[in-house]
Amino acid sequence: MYEENEVLHALCTRRSVRKYDTARQVEPEKIQAVLTAGQYAPTGRNRMSTKFVVIQNPDLLHRLSKQNAEIMGAPEADPFYGAPVAILVLADSTVHTWVEDGSLAMGAMLNAAYAVGLGSCWIHRARETFDSESGKALLEEWNIPTQYRGIGFCILGYADGALPQPIPRKDDQIFWK
Repeated sequence: MYEENEVLHALCTRRSVRKYDTARQVEPEKIQAVLTAGQYAPTGRNRMSTKFVVIQNPDLLHRLSKQNAEIMGAPEADPFYGAPVAILVLADSTVHTWVEDGSLAMGAMLNAAYAVGLGSCWIHRARETFDSESGKALLEEWNIPTQYRGIGFCILGYADGALPQPIPRKDDQIFWK
C-alpha cells in the first residue's frame, strides 16, 4: 500500500546514512527545507519549545563530534560520519513535553531530508554534550538560555553510495484487539 502514496513511501523507505560525500556541500535551500519541517512538527499545546542550531563550521563540527565520541566511550570514532552539516535540536526543559517536542522535530527533519534528496541520521548524546560545562558555554555564546537541553543532532549531507536496504519489520510489533 505504501508504494501508492508518496508520503507513506518516503516514510517507509528513508534510511539512516552513515557515510557521506565529504566533497559535496548541502545547498542552503535544502537545509532550510529541513529546518522548516522541524519548525512545523507538532509540539505540546503548540508551545514551539524547540530551537535549532545549524552547524557547518568544520572546526565546530569536529569539536562537537569529538566530544560526542568521548561521551560514548569511543574517542577515535566520528559519530557525525563526516557529514558537512549538523542541526542541533534543543528544547526548553521547563516545558513538560520538551523531549517529545524535540523528538517530533527530529523525526520530521529526518523525513524532510530524505524528501529533498539528502542523507541524514539522528545522532544521540546532544543532551550530555549541552549539559556539560563546555556545552553550556556554547549555549551562552549563542545567546540560548541554558534551560534548553539537547535532543539530538540531525546530520545532513549527500550519501556516499547506496542507501542501506531495509530489514524486515518484527512480527510482534502490532497488536489488534
